[in-house]
Amino acid sequence: MATANSQSMPLGVIIRRLPGATRWAKWVWKPVSVLPGAAPENWKVLRQEDDAVEFHAATVDLELFRSDTEAYLTALSETIPSVYVILRENEEPASDHPLDVLMVTASPYEGQDYADTGEEIVEKVPMPPGLVAWIHEFIERHHVEEEFVKRKRDKKRVDLEEDGKGDARINQLSDVYRAPGSRRKGQMH
Repeated sequence: MATANSQSMPLGVIIRRLPGATRWAKWVWKPVSVLPGAAPENWKVLRQEDDAVEFHAATVDLELFRSDTEAYLTALSETIPSVYVILRENEEPASDHPLDVLMVTASPYEGQDYADTGEEIVEKVPMPPGLVAWIHEFIERHHVEEEFVKRKRDKKRVDLEEDGKGDARINQLSDVYRAPGSRRKGQMH
């Protein structure tokens, strides 16, 4: 789907299942790659070697928006350009697959927002070269560099008027830092 302000591409999410390292975790599930332009799938086994299995877990749309080109530039400037796969634990106890793929984003800022909620699992997955080129082309078409505007201070001088010092409830100038109501020995009011 493409509009004047956005563009999208279906991405297949590949998740690898490996045996767990402890008795408390039978399996370890981790997104390992994405397939640009993939057809819809639902946990299709792609490859199996001993106990390691790779699944095409889901196909979701990667949406790019004109307003987020700055974030996409940040993602492409990383040592390894990556997308962020947003997962949620599956609520169905009888399910063979403990994760649901919610979305994929090319914005590290959006990925961070999901990670901050603590409700979703966010995994960084390297972008294939074709996806890097597609996002770079989108940025070239839509990015507008925002000029930095330095904030100007107002000219009012706030240091010219002395508004007192110490506690305003103490009406004497000596020992202005003593607490109100404290009395010295031998002093009566």
